[in-house]
Amino acid sequence: MGPERKLYQKLKKNFTDISLIRLENNSLLGTPDLLGYNNSGHFFTIELKVTSGNRLKFSPHQISFHVRHPKNSFIIAEALGPGTKKLIYMYSGSRIMELDACGLKLDACCLGLDACRLWLDQLGA
Repeated sequence: MGPERKLYQKLKKNFTDISLIRLENNSLLGTPDLLGYNNSGHFFTIELKVTSGNRLKFSPHQISFHVRHPKNSFIIAEALGPGTKKLIYMYSGSRIMELDACGLKLDACCLGLDACRLWLDQLGA
């Protein structure tokens, strides 16, 4: 099982009040990895990233998606490498350009699984 799939499994296990659907899309490049739906009736997308350092790698298509869809789109990243804080970071998709330039040094809107879950659960509430 790849690292992004393991991250997805962590989210699925911990985000019990949020419906997460894994999107496997080879025809529309840049489509985020997950479609989410919360109890307030709001849909959102999540791009998953796992890194061994502080830098995140995005394809031009992924950047384009988040630039074109800045609302209710998120990037959740996990740092696993030596010298990194072993945390889950969440960023708004509207900050993709800054995130691409600064990596995990950019201030996240949420740190940790519980904080991310609460943020997404309260979208639209």
